[in-house]
Amino acid sequence: MVDVSDKAVTMRMAVADGFVSMTAETLALARDGRAKKGDVLATARIAGIMAAKRTAELIPLCHPLQITKATVDFRFSDDPVGIVVSAEVKVGGQTGVEMEALTAVSVACLTIYDMLKAVEKDMVIGSIRLVEKTGGKSGPYRAAE
Repeated sequence: MVDVSDKAVTMRMAVADGFVSMTAETLALARDGRAKKGDVLATARIAGIMAAKRTAELIPLCHPLQITKATVDFRFSDDPVGIVVSAEVKVGGQTGVEMEALTAVSVACLTIYDMLKAVEKDMVIGSIRLVEKTGGKSGPYRAAE
């Protein structure tokens, strides 16, 4: 792991997002809460938050962090058809939370796939990216639209 012991403790925040594309019929199941496995978004939200908290166990060389905030939110999209997944993670620490936000989005997207795969196996998970980060030596970052 990288030695961060000389870095200042600062408030750090990262936002990531991703997209699960699917048919309009599958989207309607998620939107209306009619998926056979249960509430797609509630399950994906909890999975994403849990993943953010366990990132250091999943990604080699990531520092374990005392996360102070982790949220996962969703937006239904009709064009293109699918679900936009976004995560925000915060920490007061010596290293950033970009990997935690990206991991939260990734696992939330995978959970959406799992919850709906009986209906549509050819959903596509993609466009997972860091949208924004603040704090730390490198300063703020905002992705181009």
